[in-house]
Amino acid sequence: MPGVYISFPFCSQKCTYCNFASGVLPRHLESEYLRALEQEILAHRWDWTPETVYLGGGTPSQMAPESLERLLALIPGAPWRETTIEAAPGSISAERAARWRGAGINRVSLGVQSFVAAELARTGRKHRAETVAADAGALRACGLGNFNIDLIAGLPGQTRESWRESLNWIERLKPAHVSVYMLEVDEDSRLGREILAGGGRYSAALIPSDELIVECYETAVDRLRGMGIEQYEISNFARPGCESAHNLKYWRLEPYRGFGADAHSFDGRWRWQNVETAQEYVRRVLSGNSPVADMQEAKPIEERFFVGLRLTSGIQPAPEEWRQYEEPIRRGLDGGLLERDGAILRLTRRGVLLSNEIFSEFVQA
Repeated sequence: MPGVYISFPFCSQKCTYCNFASGVLPRHLESEYLRALEQEILAHRWDWTPETVYLGGGTPSQMAPESLERLLALIPGAPWRETTIEAAPGSISAERAARWRGAGINRVSLGVQSFVAAELARTGRKHRAETVAADAGALRACGLGNFNIDLIAGLPGQTRESWRESLNWIERLKPAHVSVYMLEVDEDSRLGREILAGGGRYSAALIPSDELIVECYETAVDRLRGMGIEQYEISNFARPGCESAHNLKYWRLEPYRGFGADAHSFDGRWRWQNVETAQEYVRRVLSGNSPVADMQEAKPIEERFFVGLRLTSGIQPAPEEWRQYEEPIRRGLDGGLLERDGAILRLTRRGVLLSNEIFSEFVQA
């Protein structure tokens, strides 16, 4: 069954490491954006019933509850198997959480990134560890105990000791799901641009070494396993039965439909993407034009290798796929980056750390 993704690119602040198409946007634009979003959803022909709904961004938790309720009411199939909202720490109250649950939300993803005050301050984050603890309590009190906590390994000034402190907070709060990302350095974030330029703004000079970032990631894998939170994807860990049903659709090449600025869609054959900025999205939709900026035919076999291999369960290539990718598979096996278990092919622990290099082999094969 397909999933639905709804993009809400509005934030109260723009974090230095963020490389998403989101930010602090004009207040008047939000009402126009919501109107365009409703129009795009209403115009969609529902030949199928969604199984999952995911509200991301951006910070959809800052959306007025009545706007959220109105949006979700436009999507058929409620109650859905899983309905996730991304939330910024400090944006949750008992009343708001209760409204979310009443609208069909049954999973919350908290963009924590760190529990260490100095690290948070360097990236522009305004919450504290105690803020997250209060949010977790509010969610559990209204029956939303299925929540995720995001962490980033590689933030400016991060040390083994500070990383251990963040993991200690995970152990205290006992979330159902944890996501651990290694800092991405690219031109799409202010911090990334500064690092690439060799500058010192945004505490770029305090970025940990690659070796320490890898060590932090591997420490998290081991610590989380000890808490009963098992890795099921390169960056994602969950207690049994709490894996993200929506995100699994991406890695299993199942269909999904995206609504809003920079939202992506996949129907099994075609992939398409809406225009990136909220302003252009509003202009197109409210003038009666399509928001789609790019459409390409999918490459299911190629994608199955570099998307499916992200899962710790691996993939089961068909006989012709073993033949087609014989060379990159052999190089991966010989190099200790891939392992074969009967008909199953998966990354080794070392292969996870070099996954981008492995995936590029299958794209070029």
